[in-house]
Parts: sequence; structure tokens; C-alpha cells
Amino acid sequence: MIRILQQDNRIVKAVFVVIIVAAIGAMTITLVPGIFDGSATNDATVYATVRAPGFLGKFSGDSIPIKMDAVQRVAQQQLQQQHLPPMYMPLILPRIEQQQVMRAVLQREADHLGLQVSDADLVRELKEGTLGSYLFPEGNYIGDDKYMDFVQQNFGVSVAEFEAEVKADLEIEHLRQLVSGGVTVSDAAVRKEYMDQGTKVKFDYAVISSADVKKSINPSDADLQAFFKQNAARYATAVPETRKIQFFSFDDSNLPGGKPAVSDAEVQAYYDAHKQVYTTPDMVKARHILISSPKDADAKTDAAAKAKAQDVLKQLKAGGNFAELAKKYSDDPGSKDKGGELGESMVPASNFVPPFAKAAMALNPGQTSDLVRTDFGYHIIQTEQKQLAGSKTVAEVKASIVPQIEGQKGAAAAQKFATDLAAEAKKNGLQKTADAHSMHVTTTDFVARDGVIGSLPDASALLTSAFGAAKGAAPETASTGEGFAVFQVVDIKPAHAPEFADYKSHIEDDYRAQKTPELLNQQLQKLADRAKVLNDLKKAAEEMKLPLKSSDLVGRDGQVPDIGALTGPAAVAFTLPKGGISGPINEGANGAVLQLTDKQEPSTDDIAKNLPATRDKMKTQLANESFGVFASTLLDRYTKAGAIVYSKAQDAPGSLLGKSSKPAKKK
Repeated sequence: MIRILQQDNRIVKAVFVVIIVAAIGAMTITLVPGIFDGSATNDATVYATVRAPGFLGKFSGDSIPIKMDAVQRVAQQQLQQQHLPPMYMPLILPRIEQQQVMRAVLQREADHLGLQVSDADLVRELKEGTLGSYLFPEGNYIGDDKYMDFVQQNFGVSVAEFEAEVKADLEIEHLRQLVSGGVTVSDAAVRKEYMDQGTKVKFDYAVISSADVKKSINPSDADLQAFFKQNAARYATAVPETRKIQFFSFDDSNLPGGKPAVSDAEVQAYYDAHKQVYTTPDMVKARHILISSPKDADAKTDAAAKAKAQDVLKQLKAGGNFAELAKKYSDDPGSKDKGGELGESMVPASNFVPPFAKAAMALNPGQTSDLVRTDFGYHIIQTEQKQLAGSKTVAEVKASIVPQIEGQKGAAAAQKFATDLAAEAKKNGLQKTADAHSMHVTTTDFVARDGVIGSLPDASALLTSAFGAAKGAAPETASTGEGFAVFQVVDIKPAHAPEFADYKSHIEDDYRAQKTPELLNQQLQKLADRAKVLNDLKKAAEEMKLPLKSSDLVGRDGQVPDIGALTGPAAVAFTLPKGGISGPINEGANGAVLQLTDKQEPSTDDIAKNLPATRDKMKTQLANESFGVFASTLLDRYTKAGAIVYSKAQDAPGSLLGKSSKPAKKK
């Protein structure tokens, strides 16, 4: 394939295949029931295999495997692109698995329809897509070695795998064009779409605030008592369950034998196990002057940049002030105003690109380099501080290791002591056990699950455990943040309905919350009806003592204060004639009635001018929708035919998550 690339040297164009199918797959795959049904294989390297539907598909060998390493690679790329920490992998992974299944189904169908991509098609795409500027700068192939390096660094796969993926993407794109290429849109539909999207309106509006309506609701005690009785089921468990807990606790000072001793052998073992922590890389503090010249700059531009850099270097050697010259000449916006400083302290030299790091570490503090070329341009580097890589000795770090081991041993000893005390309390009771170890037993008042126990640094673990324990059950242990507690549940008050007097303020809040929408709609309807009778919203608003506001001239994508986006109920404004009055517009927090004061529609010339762009937009949208329906139907057919086969090995420890991320079969 690389030889083929070398034989064709046409100028690179600017469009690369975009994988729109993956997005469609993520959208449609969740709509198909039973997608993850089917028999399974045992290959731990394969997540699933997509084969031809039907009986012969099981034996034809014409199948597409979805490799585990490919799934993991795509998921890792998603994490990096979205700047998410590794902890989000379990959330990302199922979606990527689903996308890869959809992609394989579409590729298998494209193969079946004879839409395979030739080597010539692949070469054309690599040259004429956006990657062409990297692989064929100025129409010239970068060479085998650079091509392989580029693929490995940017995609993390071999050249063969990369080219296979590009071919698959092109096949799926050909399938999309085959399925949705015949989509058409009538001139009337295009004109209506542009008319709808291009129309702008201006209106007066009166707002009724939910908050104001809520404040106006003043129920009597009789109203609240009736509401309380009518909603008895709602309040049946309004007072949460509480529990009375008996416990004693201890911290490190109570441990038998006192503070655990740490031997030199334990320090050495810890040091050996964490040696990388005590190894420091090359560190450097430097400043620079950058004269920009990107790696793809033409020869004339590069020569000018180099000449400018040499002139600045000449000024430095003649006694020029580095900081002042950096402020005057440097093209690095992040450091030039700081006199070229690249940080306030030493950083690992590996933070810089290799040529820069090598030059900075070769200098002694205070020395200035000659010109250093990187992909950014020409640098003049001055090293201010540096420290060569090395490892600290055990003696140097012992003082920091000992507390770590003490903490580990102390935690283990505390856990064992707590377990022993719980066993002893199970036999002798909490009080006798506490007395035997000079500890104090505390009995709490009834406390809720989210309550506080004042005598403990952190009672959350104890309360969580206590609310999962039975009354009078054997003593258990729980962490307290600074030690452990041994506890029992001695009494339980189940969740129950409150007394009216005790809960009156909550009932009043609930009453107002329930009545507010109803009263808001009543007032809005009253305002709208009166405005239509008077044919004047302003007069109706004055009668109800409501302020009248005016919008700007806005389109369908606009926002109006107190109303919000015009894509919801307020979109009715675009259907009104000039002077027309709307019905109630309830946006939740606020309600409004509006009267149209101006309406500007696109002219015939505007519509004609924008007809092609609007048509293209509508065709793209309809094409995507039709292909989404096709993909969903196709996936359903493959699923029902048992053509998607998942590996049983995904339930083994060798799988990405240690267990299958496939949904269970639907019964």
C-alpha cells in the first residue's frame, strides 16, 4: 500500500471522511430491543463478531470481529478528547461497544452489497482528505518511515490496521450515500423552512411570576388540615425512620501495645516497592525567546525567521538584556511578557519538546544557547536552574517512609482490635467489654440516617451500618474517621406520619406549591381573555396591575427576558398576525401573554438567494434521519437473526471491566 502511495503525487485537497455512522449508531442502537441477545464464543481477544444473517452465516467465515483492543483504544481516545479521568471508563465503555457493533453491522451490509473500497480509493482518500496535508505536504509523500510513525503516534495502530479502518469508513459512507442519496426536498418545503427560520418578531408582553402567585396564597388552618387529610398517603412516612444506637469507640491511643514499631527491614521493603517515587527526572528552569516558524513553513518564511533569530542572538551576545529582548521579539504569548520565563520553578525536562529539553539540560545555569530549531520555530534558551536525574537513598527518605508504614500498621491493628472487641462484646455485652478496656459506652437519642453523633469525628459509616442492622443484632464495627466504634441498635422508630401542628409549615409549603400552577393558569387566562376583549394588552395589564415589557426584534433562536427561549410555548409569537394576542404562555417559573407589534419575514429575493443552502441543509438532515431508520432496522434484523455473537470471555477477569458490559437478555 505504501508503494501505491508513492506512485501518485497529485495536489492534496481538503476533505476527509467523517465517521457520522458512529453517532447514528449511538442514537439508534438503544431503540432496538434484544440487541445483545445471541450465542457466544470464548475468544478473550474478541468482544463480538458480526456475521451474515441466517443459517449459512454460521459457517461461511464471512464475518467481522470486533476486537477488544480496538474497543478499548476508541474508549481511551474518547476519554482523552473529553478530558475525562480514567474513573469514567466504565461509563464510556458500553457506549463505545455499542457503536462498534453498529459500525460492524453497517460494514458487513456494505460488503454484502458489493461496496468494497479498492486500494486506489484508499490512496485517493489519504491524499485528498485532510490527512493529505500531513501525508503529502505540497503533494509529496512523506515516506514510509514517517508514514508509519504518524499512524502510530496519532492512531495507536499499525499501518495495516489504520488502512483497514479507513477502508471500512469509506464503505459505510458509500452505504450511506446509497441509502439516502435519493433524498429530495420540494421547493415549497424549502421556501417554508427558510420563511419559518428567517422570520423575526417583536412583541409586548405582560409577565405573571409564579413566585408572586405563590406569595399571594394564604390558606387557613382549615384549608391546611383538609389538604393534610386528602394527602394522607403522601405524609404517611414524612417523618423518617430513626434509631437509638449504643456504642463505644477508640482511637490509636487505645491500641494494645501502643504505637506500632517500624523496623529498618520494613523501611527498606517499602522503599524497594516504591522506588519510582524516590527517583527524580532531569529538572530544569529556563526561559526562552521564540521566533515562530512552523515546521511546514515555506523556505522563504523559514529563512526570514532564522535571520531574525540570529539578529536577536547577536544582540544578546553583545550584552543585551534577555528579559527585555524576549518582551520585544518573542512570539511566545505565554512567556514574552514575563521576559521569556517558562515557569517559576524547575519542571521535568520531559515537559518540553526533545530538542528544547536536550539544549536546556546541556547548558549550565546562566548560560545561553545558540539557535535551537523545533516544530515551533527558532529558540534562544537560557537555563536558570537544573538538576540531573537521580534517586534518593533510603536514609534520605526514611523520615517520610516511617509515618506511612506506621499508618498502615496502625490501621491494620485498629481493624483487628475492633474485630476482637466486637467478638468479645457479642459474648459479654457492650458494657462489660467497654469496662474491661477502660472505654465509655454511649447511648444516642433517636437519630436519623443522615444525623450527627456529636462525640464521634465522623459518624457516617456507623449510621450507614446501623440502618442496615436489625434491632438487638450482634455488635458490629464501623470506622469513625480516627478509629473504630463497636455498636448495637437498641431501638427503632419506623417512619411515620407527623402530627399536623408539628408539620404545619411543611404542609403549607406543599399546599402553595400545588395550588400555584392552577392559580397561575387562572390569572394568565384572565389576562389573555381581557386583552382580547379590549384588543389591547397594555390596558389589560394596567387593570391587573402588571408591568408591560417589550422584546427586541428576535428570531426563533432568540431569548427574551422572563420568557426565555422562543422554541417552547412562546414560539406561538411566530404564528400571530401583527396586533394578534396570544393565549396563556406558561413557562413554569413565569407565565406571560404577548401581543405582536412587528413581524419581519424574508423577502422573495432573500428566499431565492438562500434556497440552495437551505435545501442542502434540509437534505442533509433528512438523509441522516433516513439512514438512522435504515441502520436501526438493519440492526434489528441482524439481532433477531442471531448474527451478532458475543464472547463468553467478556465475563472473565481478562475483559475490560472484569465482567460483561452487555445488557441482560430481555425475557
